[in-house]
Amino acid sequence: MKSRRLEEMNQYITEHGFAGMDELQTVFGVSINTIRRDVAELIVEGKVQKVYGGVRSKGPALIPYEIRSSDASHLKEMIGLRAASFVREGDIIFIDSGTTTLWMMEALKNKENITIVTNNIEVMFRALEQTNIRLIVLPGELHRKTHSLTGEETVQDLARFNIHTAFMAATGISENGVTNSSPMEYEIKKMAIERSRRTVLMVTGDKFGVTSLLTYAGLDDLDTVITDSSMPDRYRHLLTERGIQWIEADKN
Repeated sequence: MKSRRLEEMNQYITEHGFAGMDELQTVFGVSINTIRRDVAELIVEGKVQKVYGGVRSKGPALIPYEIRSSDASHLKEMIGLRAASFVREGDIIFIDSGTTTLWMMEALKNKENITIVTNNIEVMFRALEQTNIRLIVLPGELHRKTHSLTGEETVQDLARFNIHTAFMAATGISENGVTNSSPMEYEIKKMAIERSRRTVLMVTGDKFGVTSLLTYAGLDDLDTVITDSSMPDRYRHLLTERGIQWIEADKN
């Protein structure tokens, strides 16, 4: 338990660049004395550095949204277009935060009578001129690193809606489930899946075999995975065995 917590704590600090002691206590749900001991071990191991107000990672921080949005953009566009083909007239859909889900918006211009529920700020901007879309904006506090709105009120508001399909993003997917690196978005993602009849995961092939801080869904929670042809063979077999539809968007 302790070794796993230390690994996850190091990963959290790495992904965020900096973390305060109170923040780590809130995220990991242990006493402040335990946090101090854990941090001391990470410092001795040379994984983090003590700075004023908390600790700083010696590795790279979470990649900024602007960089992630341009990375593999062609593949993400194809994944987004294929995902949009699942949307039918009259559907109520949830669009998750992330740079891959955003690519759905262009293709949704040709859909009629669509309702989008989202906390994704970029989706909100793109929906402004799409009069065919009814947009429901979830409330919350701005999370700048993911261009999304987050918080307890976001989760509570999302719980009111009946959703046909949730289009989800992730930091990683492995045999153990679907993961993300932001504790602020963890409960939102879980609620979106809970309130949806169908869940479609949208990830590029480099996300397979990756495990980040928090597992927000098991593989059995997924109905469809839309990815690209770089998905490893073993995951093609695994998804098929689990009865999960998989689509490689860059193949006809």
